[in-house]
Amino acid sequence: MIRAAVLLALLAAAPASAQTFADADAGILRWLDKLTGETADIELMRGQEAESGRLSIRLDACRYPADNPTSDAEAHLTIRDASVPDPVFEGWMVASSPALSALDHPRYDVWVLRCVTPEPAPQADPATSDGEGE
Repeated sequence: MIRAAVLLALLAAAPASAQTFADADAGILRWLDKLTGETADIELMRGQEAESGRLSIRLDACRYPADNPTSDAEAHLTIRDASVPDPVFEGWMVASSPALSALDHPRYDVWVLRCVTPEPAPQADPATSDGEGE
């Protein structure tokens, strides 16, 4: 009990570090039709829509941790079902925790795989850039 209290006191005293995010121009989602077992990966640009089955999926935004682009992505999606007037999902989905904010649909499932991030700049090989190694 005392250890728990000390741990809580240390955590409360530690400064909270806010993670900074970078915006991506595109994201990659996975779509599943639970009835047929059909799946597809969909790459969408920000603001672009794709149709899969009865669903219309729009990527409103995709962001990723600026200090670790291959880490956890977050995407804001608007998903509509052709048979329902209002969106069946509108909000943020987190790639590492799809159940945290999931599409609740009896037939379809959609989740975020990752954001499309810029390629890192190639680094020069030090052995050949100074004329060595020839």
